[in-house]
Amino acid sequence: MNMDKILSRLPIKALRNRIPLVPVVQLYGVIAAQGSPLRPAVNLSTLAEPLERAFAMKGARAVALAINSPGGSPVQSALVHDRIRLLADEKKLPVYVFCEDVAASGGYWIACAGDEIYAAETSIIGSIGVVAATFGFEGAMEKLGVERRLYTAGNKKSLLDPFSPVKDDDLKRLDALQKEIHDAFKRHVRTRREGRLKAAERKLFSGEFWTGAKAKDLGLTDGIGDLKAEMRKKFGDKVRLPVIGADKSWLQRRLGFASQLSPPNLSSDLLATAEVRAQWARYGL
Repeated sequence: MNMDKILSRLPIKALRNRIPLVPVVQLYGVIAAQGSPLRPAVNLSTLAEPLERAFAMKGARAVALAINSPGGSPVQSALVHDRIRLLADEKKLPVYVFCEDVAASGGYWIACAGDEIYAAETSIIGSIGVVAATFGFEGAMEKLGVERRLYTAGNKKSLLDPFSPVKDDDLKRLDALQKEIHDAFKRHVRTRREGRLKAAERKLFSGEFWTGAKAKDLGLTDGIGDLKAEMRKKFGDKVRLPVIGADKSWLQRRLGFASQLSPPNLSSDLLATAEVRAQWARYGL
């Protein structure tokens, strides 16, 4: 009697236990401490529960992460990465990362949680650097006849105030902060990709980004491939790939919101959405 006939006679529960299982967690969006219905965000708050469920699934052979993020908060990037590695070490499960349109900046920081990282040939990978952006309104205020009155206790309390002229000391302080964060990012990539990086650090850590094909040549990823195909190669054609998502409230399910609800604030949400679009646009998306 062949194996297919034997399997067909097994109880459903026993059959499911014999089929390889790899839970999938999706990390889609800008990385930020808070999101909204108009601006879903990747952060530890929204991912802690689905990650716990994925790693705790009975019979799991590995956990797969699907990442599509242009980056964002370095703190949330580190928190999400560290939680993934904590669970992986506790459960002794390998982690496979699949980069979709983009895994850049903080998105790549999280991608380094994978024991192996895969991307499409045309994915955008890298941007290992730090960026800060703001606006200066002092010229507009002068034209409008508006006087800025700012009172502080502590001479660094108004650092980079957008309504005041730029100060050299402020720029030096910002440069020092960015260097600290960049150094931490570089240490992180060196540690997680030890022995696999294939280019000079001056190139890899310049903030430049590359296609998935070039990222593989540079050692930033391990191969070209999509989640389903690669998991079938590793675990067989019958592998189950359930997507594990955060539980949603009744109202969220009715309205179709993919993130937590917050009190409505249309003006701030629209501004935040514009900022999010700008982050994706950096990579031509």
